[in-house]
Amino acid sequence: MKIITHNNEIEIAGIHDFDLVKTFECGQCFRWDADKNGDYTGIVFGRVVFVRCAGSSIFITSNDNGFYSTVHDYFDLNRDYMKIRQHLSVDDFMCKATAFGEGIRILRQDKWEALCSFIISQNNNIPRIKNIIDTLCRVFGEKIVFDGKIYYTFPDAGRLAAAKIDDLAVLRCGYRAQYILDAAISVSTGAIDLDFLADASADTARSVLKKLRGVGDKVADCVLLFGFHKLDAFPVDVWMKRAVEKHYGPGFDPNIFSPYAGIAQQYIFYYTRNNNSC
Repeated sequence: MKIITHNNEIEIAGIHDFDLVKTFECGQCFRWDADKNGDYTGIVFGRVVFVRCAGSSIFITSNDNGFYSTVHDYFDLNRDYMKIRQHLSVDDFMCKATAFGEGIRILRQDKWEALCSFIISQNNNIPRIKNIIDTLCRVFGEKIVFDGKIYYTFPDAGRLAAAKIDDLAVLRCGYRAQYILDAAISVSTGAIDLDFLADASADTARSVLKKLRGVGDKVADCVLLFGFHKLDAFPVDVWMKRAVEKHYGPGFDPNIFSPYAGIAQQYIFYYTRNNNSC
């Protein structure tokens, strides 16, 4: 893999296992949108980022060149996903799931954004989750103008903590509004220290996160995996429960995929969601 700079754009050349559609559409993130050409624009750490694929290379442009220093971490470029897929191919089902999901990479997302987003995600579908988050950002985020278009940052916890519950009515997210506000207050006051939890054990982090209203095992594990980048976290929703019951039966232990149970989860989730017969 090579990182090549071209004026205000950088090129990632010679990288394996990086499919834009699979990475951005596998359910781990909600602020990447495709245009008619299949190129993606996202808001990452307060920056607008444009990503396109051409040939065997991926090209990235941002309104802030400071993003380029975080490219390796954010896209997890230093990890060999080909070897991980081989490691996870423990049976016929996983061989199919890893082959189908080839190209998924686990993004290293903002911790607060991941927590808030997955609180919103519970008992919700992806289009509605994205719509709620888009409204949240337009109402409470900061405006960014890039390439003649207006974008909005994800509001920090302090900004949301200062809001009243009635201010969140515009989100039309029902009971989740109180959960969002409670989480924002906990994070902004330091009652919940996300940086500390990211460095703590998965069990400790999960236990603390579950003290927040609206955070159960599934939401907590999503935050561990997608916000804290703890790759052994294994979120279980309806799709996952159905898949593991069908292919592994009762008593399934995700530790069979250790230390990459979280990556296995994404392959299973993406495969079963896109293949109803699986």
